[in-house]
Amino acid sequence: MSGFYGDRFAAMREMLEGGELDYLNGDYLAELTMLILGRDRLKDPALGYAKTFLRQLEDCLGLALDKGVKIVSNAGGLNPHGLAVAIRELSDRLGLDAQVAFVSGDDLIKDAGKLGFGNPLTANAYLGAFGIKAALDRGADVVVTGRVTDASLTVGPAAAAFGWDYTDLDALAGAVVAGHILECGAQATGGNYSFFTEIPMGHLGFPIAEISADGSSVITKHEGTGGAVTVGTVTAQLLYEVGGPRYLNPDVTARLDSAELTQAGPDRVAISGVRGENPPSDLKVSLNFLAGLRNQVDVVLTGLDIDAKAALFEEQFRAALSAEPADLTFSLARTDHADGATEEQASALLRVVARDTDPDKVGRALSSAIVELALASYPGFTLTAPPGNASPYGVFEPGYVDAAKVTHRVIQPDGVAVTIDPSPLRGPVPVDEDSAPGAVAGDFGPTVRKALGTVAGARSGDKGGSANIGVWVRSDEEYTWLDQTLTVEKVRELLPEVADLTVHRYALPNLRAVNFVIEGVLGRGVADNVRFDPQAKGMGEWLRSRYLEIPTRFLDGQVS
Repeated sequence: MSGFYGDRFAAMREMLEGGELDYLNGDYLAELTMLILGRDRLKDPALGYAKTFLRQLEDCLGLALDKGVKIVSNAGGLNPHGLAVAIRELSDRLGLDAQVAFVSGDDLIKDAGKLGFGNPLTANAYLGAFGIKAALDRGADVVVTGRVTDASLTVGPAAAAFGWDYTDLDALAGAVVAGHILECGAQATGGNYSFFTEIPMGHLGFPIAEISADGSSVITKHEGTGGAVTVGTVTAQLLYEVGGPRYLNPDVTARLDSAELTQAGPDRVAISGVRGENPPSDLKVSLNFLAGLRNQVDVVLTGLDIDAKAALFEEQFRAALSAEPADLTFSLARTDHADGATEEQASALLRVVARDTDPDKVGRALSSAIVELALASYPGFTLTAPPGNASPYGVFEPGYVDAAKVTHRVIQPDGVAVTIDPSPLRGPVPVDEDSAPGAVAGDFGPTVRKALGTVAGARSGDKGGSANIGVWVRSDEEYTWLDQTLTVEKVRELLPEVADLTVHRYALPNLRAVNFVIEGVLGRGVADNVRFDPQAKGMGEWLRSRYLEIPTRFLDGQVS
């Protein structure tokens, strides 16, 4: 019902009214969201949770209880206890008897220094699914958590339904894969899908996982909703924000390269064969730090001599500053067209970003220096908006902590606190090695120079300061070609911005996919990054738009 804090507000009611459900989950947290909630908590310690979730429950809690649907969400953010209290008060006010539990222990802020994390604004360990399972086992109608892994919102209900324990590795791994598909909502039903022109779009439905006792599942959606559930849409989501074949979670390591996808009917994709391995010893920790102040101005350059105009503005602007900020960048986007039919088509944008811990260097002094150039710089000087004040920004860093040092606790509806022991199977996890391209060069016949996206789909996203791009095709022969052709060197050639960065390559033959992880392309994370696409959401589509030689035999009879 939710893929992020700010997703479709009506989703909860749509899911409850649209068909049969046993559990309804919602993911409200991301690295950037934790920073936002951390700033909320600085202003008011009673805040720190996703307020929209509470408003959704005000509309739908009675409906969920009537239908017997259990609700599980990480909307508790930095304050799951506060959200649980608010839900109980809401339940009483509505004359309902909702049993509410919450999961805590992920917030490590008080021990951050002792754990070697410095002085962050937020420090939250990614907990697993067994706290959620314990709450559901004790009769909770609503379970709210802080920072658990996104997939745990699905694994917990499945483990409760089937009585799984830590030794059921394959079943847990299958549920992790299903949870990863559900976690971003409509991205699994056609949202952000490369081949969107081939499926019905409109008002997209949200994905549903029908999970079996062995961990296999069928991904579907409510009948009559927009979008589609196909092997392609599910593959795209499986590749989103992942690294190598091993997908680490606190309760199990899921082997993505073992997953087999089959179109089992209209809007039904079966997932089977997922293998599970022991989980890692450590939990990942999301760390957000306040890094300073940032100011940004977009300068419009129109017509002729764009490069010269940009150079003149930069020279004059630097000279006008009494003290230059610690970090000052100028990025020229050549959006202009020769002989543009409109003024906008004839214009380029010069983005100026200043960052410093000193507000005097990025505040009024910087804004004044820009304004004072309005009549004294290049011809046609204008801005997209007046200069403003600097605003605080943060940076994300991952950390790691021994799972045994984290007190994973669930507070039951009756107020009883239960401590959840970490998996006894946890231990070292093998490091995924980069995959070499297909060893045997095939002869695919005549080629034509076309965009990669003519035959391949892609899905990309942020992983801290890094980004991933998963690329997939739709036949075995196309995969053989893709595996041989799309090397690290070819990606660096097609995406010059990453030419000097470390790029990892992982082959996923079962998915007919190759995944690339590009280290450092997003700097110190989404909140710090001033790249044109700070979350790398469009990087996969950029790669698809690049031209290379494609066998002509692949260009006919394409299906989704």
